[in-house]
Amino acid sequence: MSSILIKNIKQLVGIATESELKQAFYGARISKVECIENAYLWMENGKIISFGEMKDSIEASLGIKDTTLILDATGRVVLPGYVDSHTHLVFAATREKEFCDRIHGLSYEEIAARGGGILNSAKKMANATEEELIESAWIRLQTVIKQGTTAIEIKSGYGLDVENELKMLRVIRRLKEISPITIKSTLLAGHAYPLAFRDNHEGFLRLIEEELLPKVAAEGLAEYIDVFCEKGFFSVEETARIMDAGAKYGLKSKIHANQLYHSGGVEIGVQKGAISVDHCECVGDNEIAALTGSSTLPTLLPGAAFFLGISYQPGRKMIDAGLPIVLASDYNPGSCPSGNMNFVMSLACTQMKLTPAEALNGATINGAHALELGHKMGVICEGYSANVLITEPMEDYNVISYSFGTNRIEKVIVNGKLL
Repeated sequence: MSSILIKNIKQLVGIATESELKQAFYGARISKVECIENAYLWMENGKIISFGEMKDSIEASLGIKDTTLILDATGRVVLPGYVDSHTHLVFAATREKEFCDRIHGLSYEEIAARGGGILNSAKKMANATEEELIESAWIRLQTVIKQGTTAIEIKSGYGLDVENELKMLRVIRRLKEISPITIKSTLLAGHAYPLAFRDNHEGFLRLIEEELLPKVAAEGLAEYIDVFCEKGFFSVEETARIMDAGAKYGLKSKIHANQLYHSGGVEIGVQKGAISVDHCECVGDNEIAALTGSSTLPTLLPGAAFFLGISYQPGRKMIDAGLPIVLASDYNPGSCPSGNMNFVMSLACTQMKLTPAEALNGATINGAHALELGHKMGVICEGYSANVLITEPMEDYNVISYSFGTNRIEKVIVNGKLL
C-alpha cells in the first residue's frame, strides 16, 4: 500500500515541528514529549502527510482514496520508530562461555587478556562465510525490527585484518540492499590489537592507514570510522591517529569512549569533532564540561552495563547538565546480546533515572541525529519518513518503559509500508 491511515489513536506521541529538529533534543525539550489524544495519522508514498485530532468521517474530510489501508488503533499508542545508533549486529557466533566466566568472577579485561572477548569473535569471524554471516544477521535484524527499530547502525570490528574487515562491511552492504529499514555502516578499524600486532601497534596502525582504509573507500563500504579508546585497547593518541586517517577518506567518527575508565576518549572525541562518543559509563565533571556546547552527542548503552554488571552511565546528571543524550542498544555477542530498544529505555529509567519521555527522545529523535538522520526521521512531523510503531492496547506511552523485557509493539510501519 502506498497510503495508510491510522485512526482512533488513543495517544499519538512524539510530535515535533521542523524548526525544532535542526539539532538533538536537550534541556527542557528532551524532557517533553508532545502528544495528541484521540488522533489520526495519514501517511502516503513513504512520508507523513498529516495528523491531528480525530474527527467523524475522517476519511472523507481528508479525501482518502479507496486504495488506502485503514488501521484502527483504538486503545493503542502510536509513536516514532526507534533509531538504534550503535550495534555490532554482524557476528559469527555467540559467546555464552564468557558469560559463564564472568559469573565465576572473571572481569571483561581478564577474559580479553586470555584471548577471549573481541579476539574470540575475530577467530570465529575468520572461519565464517559471507552467506553464513548474512543469514544469521538477517535473523537478528528481523527480531529488532519486530521490537520497533526502524533505522540502525552496524559496525565491523571483528575482522582485525583487512580481509575479514572487508568481509564484514560487504555483509553490511548486502543487508542494506535487502533491508526494509535504513542501515548506516561503520568501519570499527580500532577494536582491539590482534595477537600478531600485540607488541607492534605501529604495524597495525599502518595496516589500517595504508591497506584497510584505501580499500574501504574504494568500495564505498562505510560512512563512519570507530575506535575503542580504552585502557588496554587504543590510547588517546592512537585513537586520534585513526580518526584522522578516516577523515582523509571522508569517514566521520563515532568512537567507543569511557566504558571502563576515564580514558580521555570523550575529550578526544569532542576535540576531533566526532558525531558521537558512545558508552560513557565513566563520565564526570570533566567529561561533561568537554561535551557542553559541542556538537558531539554522548550515546549511552545501558544494556552493556546491565549485562557486564558494571556501573551505569550518569544519565540523570548528564541531562541535568544540559546534554542531549542518545540511547542505543550496543547489540553484540559479548557484552550485550540484545537489540531490544524497549528494554534499553526501561534500563534508562530504572537505572539512570531518566523519565520515560527522556528515554523515548533518546531512542528516537536523538538516535536519528547520532546517525545524521534527524532531518527526516525520529519524530511525528509532516514530510518526515513514515516510520511509526503501533503498540498493544495501553494507557499511555509510559507503559512501554514500564513493561521491562516485554515487547509491547504490535505493528511496525517503515517508509509507509506495514511490515
